[in-house]
Amino acid sequence: MNPKGWFKRAVIYQVFVDRFNGFSSVNNVPGFAGGTLKGVTQKLEYLKDLGISVIWLSPFYGTTSYHGYHITDFENVDPRFGNQEDLQHLVLKAKSMGIRVIADFVPNHCSVHHPFFRHAISHPGSPYRPWFIFEDWPDTYKCFLDFTELPKLNLEHHETRGYIIDVAHQWLSMGMDGFRLDHVIGPSHGFWSAFSKEIGEKHPEAILIGEAWAGGLEIKHYHTVGFRKKTWRKLFGVSQEQIQLEYRKTMDGTLDFFLRELIKNAVVAGQPLLSDRRLHNQIREHLRKLPTGYHMVAFLDNHDTDRFIRYCGGQVDLLLQAFELLFSLDLPVVIFTGTENCRPNELEVTPMQANSDLQVRAPMDWARLNDQFMSGFRALVRKYRQP
Repeated sequence: MNPKGWFKRAVIYQVFVDRFNGFSSVNNVPGFAGGTLKGVTQKLEYLKDLGISVIWLSPFYGTTSYHGYHITDFENVDPRFGNQEDLQHLVLKAKSMGIRVIADFVPNHCSVHHPFFRHAISHPGSPYRPWFIFEDWPDTYKCFLDFTELPKLNLEHHETRGYIIDVAHQWLSMGMDGFRLDHVIGPSHGFWSAFSKEIGEKHPEAILIGEAWAGGLEIKHYHTVGFRKKTWRKLFGVSQEQIQLEYRKTMDGTLDFFLRELIKNAVVAGQPLLSDRRLHNQIREHLRKLPTGYHMVAFLDNHDTDRFIRYCGGQVDLLLQAFELLFSLDLPVVIFTGTENCRPNELEVTPMQANSDLQVRAPMDWARLNDQFMSGFRALVRKYRQP
């Protein structure tokens, strides 16, 4: 029996912890809104009723940022989100309701305020100095792309690698069912081979899904990433489809940015999603390339992209057609916090505009769930995922 077979037909809810539930204000500013792990637990009945079988939690570790990706403590829950007991209660309560929980894990980098990095730049003989990749100590170092507030971890250093793998074991031992792995193109394939081997030996049911996204990647960033064929890709560019397939030996699958682009382009072009032969042939050819057991995780939007309903011109029925297309492909399907509000972002989310992503990270408006979407989404789950 396949220990990871549970994931193939998963209906996943991407919980943006700070913006999901438990906050006292709905002000959308680039700071902590107040969402908590207890708030997530309070909405488990809602998620169950929606048809969700897996919760994907945004990073809940010690952090300087509301979104959680600027980590200052890999080992503990940030007090603004709760504590270890809150997390344990959430996991146990979810499991009692038949809902699995995966965590967003960020092994490539940490916050410039992480105590290991602070020590490394303050002491020439710091034991943490080799944990980072200094090009001219202490001021110049490799980081996540060109974000100097996110120094890149040296995962080729045995102590750093061992630490990150141990922390991953720690969270899985609390009952987590796997990870969404952030920026998997950052670490080397050697690291991922070691990571997946050790996780698989201790947690054979744990799913490992990579964010193998080349969006925003420029040639100047290539020295910060660990993907293959860099010289070739400098000349001919990066194929999103090929990048996703590159991790077939170390991941159980990746988020399918390529599929999202196909569907987005079809919507923008006015193609009928459920009957357009050209689109369906493109999707069939894409999925035909997948090795057996390698999961593409289908999604329409997330915390880094435009709300998909923006491409739909605000039409809820068209958004539901896009979800029906995803469900019909027999892939794990993700829905992102706030999709149920059916609010398009007015301006494009772009790295050229600071905090433009706040438009798609607004606190969940529980008073304004879209009834048409809610009933339509539940119907799709019943049609495609329930016996």
